[in-house]
Amino acid sequence: MPVFDPNQPSQDAVVIGGGFYGAAIAVYLAKQRGLKRILLIEREPALLMRASYNNQARVHNGYHYPRSFTTAYRSRVNLPKFVRDWPHAVKQDFTKLYAIARRNSKVTAKQFERFCRDIGAAIQPAEPAMRALFEPRLIEDVFLVEEFAFDTTLLASWAERELKESGVQIRYKSRVTTISKGAQAPLEVVVETAQGHQELITCRYIFNCTYSGLNQFRGDFPGVRSGLKQEVTEMALMQMPASLQGLGITVMDGPFFSMMPFPARGLHTLSHVRYTPHLHWNDELGIDPYKKLRDYKRDTRVDRMVRDVARYIPLVLDAKYIESLFEVKTVLLKNEGDDGRPILFEQHAELPGCYSVMGGKIDNIYDVLERFDAGFDSQSF
Repeated sequence: MPVFDPNQPSQDAVVIGGGFYGAAIAVYLAKQRGLKRILLIEREPALLMRASYNNQARVHNGYHYPRSFTTAYRSRVNLPKFVRDWPHAVKQDFTKLYAIARRNSKVTAKQFERFCRDIGAAIQPAEPAMRALFEPRLIEDVFLVEEFAFDTTLLASWAERELKESGVQIRYKSRVTTISKGAQAPLEVVVETAQGHQELITCRYIFNCTYSGLNQFRGDFPGVRSGLKQEVTEMALMQMPASLQGLGITVMDGPFFSMMPFPARGLHTLSHVRYTPHLHWNDELGIDPYKKLRDYKRDTRVDRMVRDVARYIPLVLDAKYIESLFEVKTVLLKNEGDDGRPILFEQHAELPGCYSVMGGKIDNIYDVLERFDAGFDSQSF
């Protein structure tokens, strides 16, 4: 091993994970905190290829969370900021409908309207032509709302450009295997390439933004305190018929579904509360989520999704299935009952300078950056 100057770690900060959160945090550290030596480590060959891509691509505006006021309210606060900061990546030119099922819904139409008023979210009755798309015996009411989608490929282009301009180094096809207290610097990480070559890197700060990989480190890393649930999920990509092409539709709030534009492919995602999750387990060190996904057979459930959705929206039978996106989804165990999606932000006392960060939604990034602004004095970075 080379000998290091204990006063001069090789990096100011190491950011682990090149998804949207890792990229945005690295840019923030460079531009807002003035860190000069930042290394971002990503196991894929490009940025934003995993969970940042393989999802509904929805910019939430609160409607989705009638049982979690905090999550809904934060979405309301964050959506206009996201549209302001990434206007080129936000798709707004479609009609978004929320429909309330007559049976098995945890919320009635009146309750949903009241909830939307409470969080200040725009809502109005859908026009008759829109309502006619739904089976009235199964749908109590249909509402026109304001909700958008994002194009992950455009966000990835932004990330590449901003990281380069900020002087952030990126190591692709590499992963961190070990996080430890440094013998000669505050913190150390062992980085392994796809070919198995290892390198020891010293740093002042570590930001663990690996989403499903949050707990997968050896060494002194204690793991996150919050309990995590992992799920292998399926998003079906569909070519919608002309009658549904310009629409996004969500039926709430129970064992129902969403159809959202997926701008990166010019298609729609189809997801179903009952059929999108395929396999789940509680996260812990030694259960490799990436291996779980690689080994999973990936038999699609799109036929079951379409059959159920067609009961509510018959025209979906004219949609064409293209393929499915399979990914590991990570959620906080404490929010299984209310569907809340708060950020996970943990400072590891055992490893001063090491933080784990996870957001359940893309617009949560502002909650993370606000924590940085509020939780650290000007001397922290």
